[in-house]
Amino acid sequence: IRMAASGRVLNVNLGVLGHIDSGKTSLAKALSTTASTASFDKHPESKERGITLDLGFSSFAVPLPKHMEGLPYDTLQYTLVDCPGHASLIRTIIGGAQIIDMMMLVVDATKGIQTQTAECLVIGEILCDRMVVVINKIDLFPEAKRDNSIEKMTKRLSKTLASTKFASSPIIPVSAKPGGPEGPENESIGVDRLIEALNSFSSVPRRSSVGPFIFSVDHCFGIRGQGTVMTGTILNGSVAVNDTVEIPSLKVAKKVKSMQSFHQPIQRAMQGDRVGMCVTQFDPKQLERGLVCMPGALSTLYGAIVSMHKIQYFKGPVATKSKFHVTVGHDTVMARLSIFGSPPGSVPRDFSFDQEYCHQDELLAKPMSSPQPAAVAAAVVDDDKDVVIGVQFGLLVFERPVTCPLDSLIIGSRLDADIRILLMHACVSCQWCCRRFGICTVQLLLLCVEAFDSFIVGTR
Repeated sequence: IRMAASGRVLNVNLGVLGHIDSGKTSLAKALSTTASTASFDKHPESKERGITLDLGFSSFAVPLPKHMEGLPYDTLQYTLVDCPGHASLIRTIIGGAQIIDMMMLVVDATKGIQTQTAECLVIGEILCDRMVVVINKIDLFPEAKRDNSIEKMTKRLSKTLASTKFASSPIIPVSAKPGGPEGPENESIGVDRLIEALNSFSSVPRRSSVGPFIFSVDHCFGIRGQGTVMTGTILNGSVAVNDTVEIPSLKVAKKVKSMQSFHQPIQRAMQGDRVGMCVTQFDPKQLERGLVCMPGALSTLYGAIVSMHKIQYFKGPVATKSKFHVTVGHDTVMARLSIFGSPPGSVPRDFSFDQEYCHQDELLAKPMSSPQPAAVAAAVVDDDKDVVIGVQFGLLVFERPVTCPLDSLIIGSRLDADIRILLMHACVSCQWCCRRFGICTVQLLLLCVEAFDSFIVGTR
């Protein structure tokens, strides 16, 4: 629980995603009462090009909704994570989406679902359970036909969402900035109704101060006479002023001099909070994005064993020996994949070196349709053999080392193709920090993967 001037604050990180030029930043601006140092396209290049190029952060607070009364909080704060919509910035979008608790999918009222809208919907299905759909720019409909046009668009969107986990998501029509960029300020339409929908649809995200402190840094800058400020979101544990923190990628430890959350000084913060952390004698050019943690909590990894799920909208094969991009937090790296799974009829959930596994040529995708016991809920069916296959795992070998905690979410994609494709998502199940496997490790893995001449591995 973070203490602020308004009392005990529950922070909910609300992602703002959608196609380029759907009005995401205008909506964030219309909702927000407090801006951070990185918000509303303050970057000079963003202003010049008129599009969002980086993650933006801002916030607004409301009284605790009725369904949260009785909880140990006084105020509900929404931290808006404004993600870019341009296709070339998909890495940034994925990185920003991995810190959200809830999502707003912004749709241009005159265009409906577009390419990046669909990509953001897929990312949302992987990363969060709650979403509010916003039909923006309704002022572009002629007033006499506005209600009818909104109704038609709402039906179209409901039909699209019917086959997703977001079938019951509220759909709210708004106009964040009537008249466009040259329109008058503070004359938005429907924003109050949107806030009401967010309040009624929100839930208490998982929050705990237990465990090692892990902090996802998205911006780093210097303040003359003060030190270097690292801004980001706490992924795990808690931190307090005067604590020592480590930047594992640089093998550097620093003491926390002071902290703020949206310009309010704080002494302590915990999982889910967005904070700015000031340290001294550190060059901000050394860290643009990355992880900061309790000393010794994270290691530099060379590969990982992950439990894998194929994204249902990707119809092509995800094959053993293939190479693709994997995104872990704000870091994206090329990796080579070898796939293996439990023998037919065996469905253990967790990876274990004591278990024997079978090599797979590709990742299977079809979920089991008939009701099954909870023990096999994560299994899939091989259509050709009509047998149950257990949880599928992949051995990822990274082209360069990365830093990530256990249980990290990994998203696999092809970002170098003409059409950027999301392939699979995975959870890190086992990790190594050495550049080569020992003899025993190789023997245990020979049942499930092709032996390479040199292994560089690590993860969960």
